[in-house]
Amino acid sequence: MEWIGELERTFATSLYPLRVPIAIGAVIAFVGLILLARRRGWFAAAGRHPGRTALVAILATALIGPAAWYLGSPLIIRTALEEPAPTSLPAASSTPTAITPDPTRAPTAAPPSLATVRSGEFSGADAFHFGRGTASLIETAPGTWIVRFEDFSVRNGPDLYVYLSPDPAGYAAAVVELGTLKATDGNYNMDVPAGTDVSGLRSVVIWCKQFAVQFAVAPLS
Repeated sequence: MEWIGELERTFATSLYPLRVPIAIGAVIAFVGLILLARRRGWFAAAGRHPGRTALVAILATALIGPAAWYLGSPLIIRTALEEPAPTSLPAASSTPTAITPDPTRAPTAAPPSLATVRSGEFSGADAFHFGRGTASLIETAPGTWIVRFEDFSVRNGPDLYVYLSPDPAGYAAAVVELGTLKATDGNYNMDVPAGTDVSGLRSVVIWCKQFAVQFAVAPLS
């Protein structure tokens, strides 16, 4: 269904910047259509055949309603999530245990601290597909990685997924999927699949899988 994505990109780049005059024109056209319907007697004809009119209305609602809700509801639905920042420090024991130093044993190294390897700021694909906030690629343990979203917000959409991409500009071949977007707003973490080589990954991408549309990208540097 990539053709729907092409229509959305056309809307976002060509029509959305002109949304105010288009809305005014749509209102004028709607009022004109109502006046034309009254002059032509369409309302009176519909009143003479209430059963047929109701059937047409029910069929139109059944066909158009679900698709309109699926495509349009993300514009009005927002979700938020707050998760604590990751930590690799061990939990403190409630009852400290006395340990006698052993002069023959080398001192134990302190546990490694978290390392933010790369981070970047989100930007939307266009004026309609906005995105803001920070994405950070963090190593929480040797070979274990997460992506941390901070002060994050993005335009909602159907079927949004998060990817790590080798292209700083966004979605490309050989992306690594992190899963569905947890929330449109907030501060939270997403796990990177175990065994992933992050050395060649250069961006965090918010991508509509259903219609192949990029919503936002954060280049990692």
